[in-house]
Amino acid sequence: MQFPGSAKPPVGIVFDSAMARIDDVLALAMLHGFEGKDQARIAAIAVSSGDLRAAQFCDAVNRFYASATTGQAAMFMHFAPIGLADGKPAGESLMFSKPAGATGIKSINDTADPATLIRNALMAQYDQNAAVVLSGPATDLARLLDMYGVKDWIARKVRLLCATQTGMQADPAAAEKVFAGWPTPIVTVGREIGEALPFPGESIAKDFAYSGAHPIADAYRAYQPMPYDAPSWAMAAMLYAAHPNDGYFKPSGSGNRRALVLDPEQKERIIRTYVEMASAKPVPRKPRRPPDDKKDEKKQDPAK
Repeated sequence: MQFPGSAKPPVGIVFDSAMARIDDVLALAMLHGFEGKDQARIAAIAVSSGDLRAAQFCDAVNRFYASATTGQAAMFMHFAPIGLADGKPAGESLMFSKPAGATGIKSINDTADPATLIRNALMAQYDQNAAVVLSGPATDLARLLDMYGVKDWIARKVRLLCATQTGMQADPAAAEKVFAGWPTPIVTVGREIGEALPFPGESIAKDFAYSGAHPIADAYRAYQPMPYDAPSWAMAAMLYAAHPNDGYFKPSGSGNRRALVLDPEQKERIIRTYVEMASAKPVPRKPRRPPDDKKDEKKQDPAK
């Protein structure tokens, strides 16, 4: 919710993913890490693969990170719906072979239409204070562009679309449509970026051990036999969307179509950030209130 006269909150990120590779899962963990540290906000999460288990996983991850909020604050928490594409066969990814935890999603009826969810989430953001991370086929975004008047809303609200080339290849027609019609800058993450910046598998045992049932760590172990390091296409896209001006990457190209370029001197810094954000512990969330309410509190209690 926006309040007149209040300062802009951190960037709101829409994450649209097939949730088909382990880097998608790690990018989801990074997004929660950014939110916990007030470096970004989760605007919407959508699963483009049609895999109900993937949507259930995303919902369970949301609840895992919300578990640190207790007491009265927890009573006011509402879990945002997960977008799920309809009419596609469910995947058989081993990542979701183990239940990730409690979920409110029992069937597709408990999810939202991805394009509608993304449109509504963008409309709720401050102007030029939203970013979209696409790490799957562009099907949902292509449908979004078909909605009446939505291009004007995208141009008004979104400052950046960051997309992985490996994901967009799954629906070339949709990718072509999005590249032709998206009204804001698009930055792409090439295959070489993800391969040059592997997430260190040793972090799973070391940095995620604070929980004996961590859904991200469980998914990592189930994805393929340990030990292994994972390519990081979706993580690179998430990092750039949250911190485009912090020198992690050097986008090349001109105009509204650019590509991420890796500066070798930033490699260790990037991987450290991957680990820090993906393994960040859940933190208590406080309800957002308009600044005027806070001022009233100070008037009533000068000690605050």
